[in-house]
Amino acid sequence: MTDVLLYLLCCVIGIAVGYIGRWIYAKFKLTSVEQQAVRSEQEAITRAEARAKELLLEARETVQKEQQQSEREARERRMELQKNERRLLQKEMNLEHKQNELDAIKKQLGERDSALKDKEREAQEKEKELVAELEKVASLTREDAKTLIIEQMKSEAEREGQVYLNKIESETKLQSEKIARDIIITSIQRLATEVSGEITTTSVSLPSEEMKGRIIGREGRNIRTLETLTGVDIIIDDTPEAVVISCFDPVRKEIARVALERLVQDGRIHPARIEEVVNKVAKEVGRIIVDEGDKVVFDLGIHNMGPELIRALGRLHFRTSYGQNVLQHSKEVAILAGMIASEVGADTEIAKRGGLLHDIGKGAETESDANHAELGGELVKRLGEDPRVVNAVLSHHNDIEPSCIESVIVQIADAISAARPGARRESLDNYIKRLESLENIAKSFDGVENAYAIQAGRELRILVNSDNVTDEKTREIASGIAQRIEAELRYPGKIKVTIIRELRIVEYAR
Repeated sequence: MTDVLLYLLCCVIGIAVGYIGRWIYAKFKLTSVEQQAVRSEQEAITRAEARAKELLLEARETVQKEQQQSEREARERRMELQKNERRLLQKEMNLEHKQNELDAIKKQLGERDSALKDKEREAQEKEKELVAELEKVASLTREDAKTLIIEQMKSEAEREGQVYLNKIESETKLQSEKIARDIIITSIQRLATEVSGEITTTSVSLPSEEMKGRIIGREGRNIRTLETLTGVDIIIDDTPEAVVISCFDPVRKEIARVALERLVQDGRIHPARIEEVVNKVAKEVGRIIVDEGDKVVFDLGIHNMGPELIRALGRLHFRTSYGQNVLQHSKEVAILAGMIASEVGADTEIAKRGGLLHDIGKGAETESDANHAELGGELVKRLGEDPRVVNAVLSHHNDIEPSCIESVIVQIADAISAARPGARRESLDNYIKRLESLENIAKSFDGVENAYAIQAGRELRILVNSDNVTDEKTREIASGIAQRIEAELRYPGKIKVTIIRELRIVEYAR
C-alpha cells in the first residue's frame, strides 16, 4: 500500500513538475516572440522612414524639374511674344508707310483727273467747233453724215458677204460631191456579194409522159387536190416531160414544186398521199422561212426583231425581182446603208434596220392591193419600229418624202444594190420591149393621143383627147388598160395607170 501511495505521489509530483516546466518554457518562449515582434516593428518603422525620405526627395526633384520646365516654357513664350510684337510693330510701320504712299498717289491721281477733265472739256469744245465747221463746208448735218457712212458700209459689207458666201457655197458643193462619190465608191467596193441568178423554178421535170396522167388522176382528182391544197395553178401541156407551176405567191409555188417532185419520185399519187406530202413540205418550208430570217438578222447583228418580221423576211428568200433574190437584196441594202451611215455620221443601226426592212412588204401575208412600200410601212409601224425606220420603208421609192438622213441613205443603198453589175438579169432589150409593150397597149385604145412608161415601167402616163373622150370614158379607158396589162404582161409589183385629160383653149387677138 505504501508503495502504491509512494508511486502515486511520485506520479503526481512528476505531473506537477511537468506542468510547471511547460509553463516556464511557454513563458520564456512568449517573451522571445514579443521581443522579436518589437524588433520587426522597429525595423519596419526604420524602413518606412527611409522610404518616406526617398519619396520626399523624389517629389522634390520632380517639382524642381517641372518648375524648371515651366520656367523654360515661360521664357520661350515671352521670347515668342516679344518677336511677334516686334513683327507687328514692323507691319504697322510698313502699313503706315504704304498708307502715306497711297495718300500721295491719290492726291496725284486727283490732280491728274482734274487736269484730264479740263482737257476733255477743251476737246469737246474743239470738237463742237470742228463739227460746226464741217457742217458748214459739207452742207450736211452730223446725223446725215453718219447715216450716209453707215449705208455705204452696209452696202459694201453685203456685197463682200455675198461674194464670200458664193465662194463658200461653190467650194462646199464641189467638196460634198467628191466626198459623196468617195463614200459610195468605197461602200460598193467593200460589198463583196455574189452575182444573183434565177433560183425559182416554175417547172418540174417528169421521168416520162405517163407521169402526167398519174398527176391528173381519175377525173382530175389528183391535180385538183394538189391545186386546192397549195393554191397554185398546175399547167400540163404539150411540153415534153415537164409540168409548169404558176402562182404569184413564191412560198406556195415552192411548196407545190417540192411536193410534186417528192410525189413523182415516190410514185404513189392519190389525194390522201398528196395531202400528207403537202402538209409535210409546208412545215419544212415554214422552218426554212424562220431559219432564213433568223440567219440574215444574225449576220447583220440586228437585235429585237419580232417573230412576224422574221417570217416576213424569210418569205423573201423565195421571191425574186428580175432574177435578183429579194432577201439577198435586202441584206445588201442593209450592209450598204450601214457603211454609208458610218461614213456620214448618221445612225448606223437605224440605217441598217431600214435597209433590211425596206422591201418587207413583198413578204407580207396579205391580200391588200397596196404597193409593197405601203404594206411594209404599215407592218413595221404596227410592230412598233422606230419612226425613222417606218419613213425609210415608205419613202424608198419616193412614195412619200424622206424625213431623215437615214431614209435618204436607204434610197441610195437600194439603188446601188439594184443597179450593180449582175444584180438583175433583165437585159436592156427586154427592158425596152416591156416599156414599149406598155405604151402600145395604151395607144391601142381610141382617144389616146400618147402614152409614156416612166419610173422603170412602174407607172404609165396617158394623154387623151379631151374633145373625143369624156370623163366617164376616161375611167373606162384606165380600167381597160389595167386589165389588158394584167392579162398580157408579166412584171414585178404593180403598175400605176394615170390618164391625163385637159382642155386647152387658145385664142389670138389681132
